[in-house]
Amino acid sequence: MKVFFIITCIIIGLFLVFQIYTIMSTNKSETQTYKVIKVEKEFEIRFYPSATMAVISSSAKTYKELGSSGFTKLAGYIFGGNKDKKQIAMTAPVHMDIGDTVSSMSFVMPSNYNKNNLPLPNNSDVTINTTPEEYVAAIEFGGFASSDNIKKHTEMLESSLKAHNLSYYGHFRYLGYNPPYQLFGRKNEIIVSLHWDSK
Repeated sequence: MKVFFIITCIIIGLFLVFQIYTIMSTNKSETQTYKVIKVEKEFEIRFYPSATMAVISSSAKTYKELGSSGFTKLAGYIFGGNKDKKQIAMTAPVHMDIGDTVSSMSFVMPSNYNKNNLPLPNNSDVTINTTPEEYVAAIEFGGFASSDNIKKHTEMLESSLKAHNLSYYGHFRYLGYNPPYQLFGRKNEIIVSLHWDSK
């Protein structure tokens, strides 16, 4: 009984150390740059400069379906699945645009890369794109993402924007900031493009 208790304590201790290390590593990862324009009670308005992304397109219609298929392909690219066999640092957040017919998942490339100096993907499903600069509205939530809480916070953001008479366009997109094995301190966001610069 005593041995079992000691082993259990060691396992719990190792688990907690691993989680602390994961949180610290995530916090050190490069995060996509943006500027906060305005903060409302329910959401904030941001300006995102142009960024370079590795992208896959998919017929997936749910968060789970897109996440499982897309992550493997994009992770393969940055972990050496490219013409130069180059390791590319993981950044945050992961972008997911879930549509009725076509969806996409994107990894933001580190800021020292662009379309001209990134190695070509070995997998033809992975493309390198440059996003336009844009204004967005963003709402944050914690815990593990699911189709249900993505839908819930999408509806919350949409309702808030209508209440503030703000015009938006395109799909509501999901941003995930943490690896799947991180249990604590998780961060998720829903964003949508705004017609802010025309105000």
